[in-house]
Amino acid sequence: MKKIRRITWCPKVNHIIVSDYELSAVQTAERQATGSLAMGTVIDSHFLALTAIITIGYQFVFFIITALLKFDKVTDFAGSTNFIIIAVLTLLLKGSWYFRQIILSFFVVLWGLRLGLFLLFRILKWGEDRRFDEMRNNLGKLAIFWTFQAVWVWTVSLPVTVVNASNRNPFIQPQDVIGWILWAVGFILEGTADHQKLRFKQSPENRGKWCNSGLWKYSRHPNYFGEMLLWWGIFVASTPILKGAEWLVIIGPIFLTLLLLFVSGIPMLEDSADKKFGNVDGYRIYKRRTSPLIPLPPPIYGNLPSWFRTTFLFELPLYSRNLPQEGLDCYILFDANRSSKV
Repeated sequence: MKKIRRITWCPKVNHIIVSDYELSAVQTAERQATGSLAMGTVIDSHFLALTAIITIGYQFVFFIITALLKFDKVTDFAGSTNFIIIAVLTLLLKGSWYFRQIILSFFVVLWGLRLGLFLLFRILKWGEDRRFDEMRNNLGKLAIFWTFQAVWVWTVSLPVTVVNASNRNPFIQPQDVIGWILWAVGFILEGTADHQKLRFKQSPENRGKWCNSGLWKYSRHPNYFGEMLLWWGIFVASTPILKGAEWLVIIGPIFLTLLLLFVSGIPMLEDSADKKFGNVDGYRIYKRRTSPLIPLPPPIYGNLPSWFRTTFLFELPLYSRNLPQEGLDCYILFDANRSSKV
């Protein structure tokens, strides 16, 4: 029990009343918790600093494991599970349990579990991650990778972080439903594409071939399209509670989109495929007739003008920088023959 003295001034009688009463242990704990929460709200009202510290610490632990043990099988798992930690922790700390907070946190947890377990299973089956061939013995490059991964997790999580920290709880809006639909479609696309490609690669008869079945018949990177779609869906579903500077959480899906379009997503895989199959006629036809991102029927995409594909469908020159030029060998042969006659 804790004794509390309350001093009250009554203006009608112009008296000050002093009263003593006792708080139970439960009431004392509640007051202390409320005070701690209030202090935390003043310091970090949107959980931005807290999630940044947690993300840096979590990624740093896996960086140490990778650097000391030369073990790169947990890199993608560390990234996807970090999203789960942020969503669950911010939901629990706020404790308001609004439906919008619960549903968006659930979306992140479900996505993180599926992707994390899938990538862990895949790397354990393949044995090693080729992306780290140049990093394993280079501490600087390894540190840059893990720093970038921390930035990726924290930035892309911004919409959910701000929603979970908010005191606003408007009734369900059309943006919520649209966002949920976008997330569901993206989640199904990404999961289906990942499963189809893994099954394709596991088949011995497909060894040395590129995946062009299922969703991969209509898009060269349907899994990335699904991932972009689901994170844009989470942002759209967060908009009913956003005010003022909170709209900056749009940086999250923008960052993810730019990352996949220009940095570590599509460009890396296009370069790899072009080096392997660039001289194969079938692959060149597949690449020319198949959309790089948004799924479209090949007959439609293949007949679109190049300017339209570049402007609206992301068929960027960046994606063919390592593709051998058609007709180059014929030109060199002709030039050599002509020179030999001189």
